[in-house]
Amino acid sequence: MTLDSPGKLPATTGPHVEIVETEDAVERRAREAYFTASQRQLIWSRFRKNRTAMTAAALLIVLVLMGLFAPFLSPYDPTVAGRDRDYTNGAPQVPRFCDDNGCSLRPFIYGVTRERSLATNFRWVTAIDTEDRRYVQLFVTGWEYQLGPLTFDRHLFGVDEGFIHLFGTDDTGKDIFSRTLHAIYTSLAVGTLGVLISFVLALVIGGIAGYFGGVIDAVIQMVTDAIRTIPIIPLFMAVAAFIPQEWSSETRFFFISIIIGFINWPTLARRVRTHLLVERNQDYVLAAQLQGASAGHIIRRHLLPSFTSYIIVDLVISFPYIVLSETALSFIGLGLKDPVNSLGVMLQNTTSADVLLNYQWYFIPVLFFIALVMAFVYVGDGLRDAADPYGGHK
Repeated sequence: MTLDSPGKLPATTGPHVEIVETEDAVERRAREAYFTASQRQLIWSRFRKNRTAMTAAALLIVLVLMGLFAPFLSPYDPTVAGRDRDYTNGAPQVPRFCDDNGCSLRPFIYGVTRERSLATNFRWVTAIDTEDRRYVQLFVTGWEYQLGPLTFDRHLFGVDEGFIHLFGTDDTGKDIFSRTLHAIYTSLAVGTLGVLISFVLALVIGGIAGYFGGVIDAVIQMVTDAIRTIPIIPLFMAVAAFIPQEWSSETRFFFISIIIGFINWPTLARRVRTHLLVERNQDYVLAAQLQGASAGHIIRRHLLPSFTSYIIVDLVISFPYIVLSETALSFIGLGLKDPVNSLGVMLQNTTSADVLLNYQWYFIPVLFFIALVMAFVYVGDGLRDAADPYGGHK
């Protein structure tokens, strides 16, 4: 083998040498990217390797989008204005393309008639008219709604005549599909507001207790333990008795969110306190103190950012528990009430024996509730594993 010029490699080398050099370069770049990556990049790299967490994250994104764009996805107003008085306790209507009369390129549902039957003790019975096809249409004009500052009247789907109820209707004729989407939005809104309140309280109270310690820490821990021992159900029974009946549904919603946020901060505050008790003696904290930095500046700019990822993980994990709190309280009648659509309010209709025996489609919102809570749980677990520097990740 000859050199083209002194000190230079030949223009071409064997294929084996080229492959080895390429693999070495890729491995070297991978090592450099790992050791120079930020904490956020490392967490994302570990998180996306967790297939369960990624699947849950995709499902969570879909549910959140369904909640945010509920008015557009809902064919009818879920409140009184959206009632179908001729189809109360109606079964789900599933669009189809073919029947005994042939196939259609457009999906359709059948028209229905209602009559009382002697065989069912004069209960309303739905009779399907297979000759009455009602075709599904996209981007139809309907009731007006607001998304942010803008007003729209377009909806994703509808039918050319009458109503379409994918999940059926309740005993007042309200569309369960529309109510389910709006219930997801309400539960997410309550959870978000509750998490923000508990997040701010936990950072402030836990930061003060962990940084100063001593008597201040002891007093704060006494208050924290006292709040943790407050029984939830008696508390909300007292709150429900205190709330004036003339309050609007929006005021009740805001008040319930604040109460839930105020009783859920102690757990995160304890974690913040524990971390700050360890970190406050580190050299970088002493250096900031010697330079004259205030306690608030040190907590805000040095101590809290040192475990931001763990705070985010705690928030994601605590979110489903706040949603569960709202759902449970609304379910037993101590939280939100009609006409507010929340998962807890909708679950109130599933407690009667009549529903269990005859109207099983009332339980469809339960599936969305389970999916929402489980998605948050799996995403939180995945983030917790990805943020753990001692979890054995490579």
